Amino acid sequence: MDPTEAVRIALRSIRGHKLRSALTVVGLVIGIASVIVFATFGASVKAEVVNDIEGSSANNVYVFATPEDDEGFDQVIQPVFTERDVSELESTRGVTNAIPRGTVNANSLTHGNDTIARQRVTATTPETFDRGSVVDGRGFRSGADEVVLNEQAARSFDENVSVGDRLTLSLAENRTAELTVVGIVNGTEGQLPVSDFAEQSRVYVPIDPFYRTVVESPTVGVRQRAYPQVTVVTDPTTTEAARTAVESYLRADSDARELIPGGTTLTARTSGDFVAQVASVIERITRFVTGVAVIGLVVGAIGIANIMLVSVTERTREIGVMKAVGARNRDVLALFLVEAGLLGTIGAILALPVGLVVGYAATRYAEVTFALAPTWMVTAVAVGVAVGVVAGLYPAWRAARVDPIDALRYE
Repeated sequence: MDPTEAVRIALRSIRGHKLRSALTVVGLVIGIASVIVFATFGASVKAEVVNDIEGSSANNVYVFATPEDDEGFDQVIQPVFTERDVSELESTRGVTNAIPRGTVNANSLTHGNDTIARQRVTATTPETFDRGSVVDGRGFRSGADEVVLNEQAARSFDENVSVGDRLTLSLAENRTAELTVVGIVNGTEGQLPVSDFAEQSRVYVPIDPFYRTVVESPTVGVRQRAYPQVTVVTDPTTTEAARTAVESYLRADSDARELIPGGTTLTARTSGDFVAQVASVIERITRFVTGVAVIGLVVGAIGIANIMLVSVTERTREIGVMKAVGARNRDVLALFLVEAGLLGTIGAILALPVGLVVGYAATRYAEVTFALAPTWMVTAVAVGVAVGVVAGLYPAWRAARVDPIDALRYE
């Protein structure tokens, strides 16, 4: 049978059963569009996260302790980096600043009559606000009774906190401190990139006078403040060289190598390491969710198989006439395969714009930058067409085996 004739007959059959064909195509559109939506949304989230990390902290080296068998970014919250380590890291070639961070033992934070218990309070240096992260006000001054909140912390009280408000910080050993809010930030220089997306409430105070964790330096033999994390800010052109120098110091001459607990190791990682890790996690999640959406394609395939089986039954007499005038089994087989393939193709063509529109709407709702996933899009469309053909195989084979004499007698 001429391919053009097969397409013409298949289209005539589809038009003859508009509602049934439309419902079958809708099932396939939903399946393919779901794959495109989830893949597009995953690509958009990945692009947003990666761009934020690379743009905000591309020249930072994060120094902390991790479990020896950990390949991710699980941080051991134990103060091992002494003031001497911070000073030595800051004097490393290619390093412009070293920003220590420590956790203050705080019981609660009060604003007016509203109290938040167990609020996480971080002690750090004024340089942590140098990279334009301040939304309102300014960073604090070392030694002052001042506090900076991130936007989540400012919104966590019944009445939003603003610059100039007074907060009461309840500390360990029944101490309290009256603090003035001098700034609201949306991120800080020394914060680990993956923490930026946790939407955690964070409060920042000066190391002096609020951070009191001290240890004895193994090198100089005196008690010094010690921190669980240090962020090394480098010249953008020498980040990798500075990282190598930092790792060398940590292994050879640092106090931290003597203070870390057993089963842990000192780590120096750049934003590029975080980008690779975060991208890998997002890709795995995207593959899983998109795999779930493939169930919709299975449903679409069942719909096509169903309509084709019904079509074979309804057109039994027509098949008998075709065979009686010389049509071969392969001609009948090709006719029904073409019809199934057309249904799959129509569904794939319609699903592509539907998936992109819904994916775009999802990224607008989530407030992330829209990004395409071309590989997934091409795969979804190709699979949609293939699903139509595969789903039509059995009905087409069944139609080809119809006995022409029995078919002509069929009422």
